[in-house]
Amino acid sequence: MNPSDFQTFAVLLKQRSGLALTEDKSYLLESRLMPVVRKRHLSGLEELAQLVRKGGDEPLLVELTEVMTTNESFFFRDTKPFDQFRDIVLPQLKERRANRKQIRIWSAACSSGQEPYSLSMILKELAPSLPGWRFDIVATDISNDILTKAKNGIYSQFEVQRGLPIQLLVKYFKQTDLGWQIDQTIRSSVQFRYFNLLDSMSILGTFDVVFCRNVLIYFDQATKSDVLARINKQMAPDGYLYLGGAETVLGISDRFKPSPGQRGLYEAVPEVGQKAAG
Repeated sequence: MNPSDFQTFAVLLKQRSGLALTEDKSYLLESRLMPVVRKRHLSGLEELAQLVRKGGDEPLLVELTEVMTTNESFFFRDTKPFDQFRDIVLPQLKERRANRKQIRIWSAACSSGQEPYSLSMILKELAPSLPGWRFDIVATDISNDILTKAKNGIYSQFEVQRGLPIQLLVKYFKQTDLGWQIDQTIRSSVQFRYFNLLDSMSILGTFDVVFCRNVLIYFDQATKSDVLARINKQMAPDGYLYLGGAETVLGISDRFKPSPGQRGLYEAVPEVGQKAAG
């Protein structure tokens, strides 16, 4: 791919999703774009880039944005964040929210749904100790195709072998002709919505816990700071934020602070005068 065409695709991705693509990812870009070239019977990436520069073909621009965004995910990814959620975050929020018995969770850039479904399975397992509690899990992504897959909750043998404990596979999945489908009770507990992190987050409401893992690494510094600031505005003053292992708020945002001794877990820093949700 020549530098001019790479720049065309990189600018489109930045404008549409906020993701900053460096030239060392050119090989990855080619592998994602070539299926679009073949599907549209184009001569190559150069012709595809010309169509982008002309603009006007909104379905094409949407399709390109979707194929260029990262969609890899797996159940209980990295394990520790989910252990933290079960053993640290949930007990603290259970005490703080004892009056209203409601907790809202946002899985941002949820991809094919493994993250929110992992959270739902944890809550399902803990249900006997949480009588009368309501948990709202909102999962968003920029790709409509990947959201359709997430809603269907059907995964390949390879996908269910990545991080999913065998006892949960047996308990919450059934094998179909299309693969392993997660139980309807788990699927119905997650609300999947299309959402671009560059857009206004006010429509999503307020959250007690936000998972935004392995997303910021694709943003430039200014976009990271902006996204974190706007996430903070949608969080309860005593809420928790999860980032990926290679991500941090340090030097980027003063709206969060690291949770002592808990890597990847951050606590919201409330504005002066704000009170914790009860």
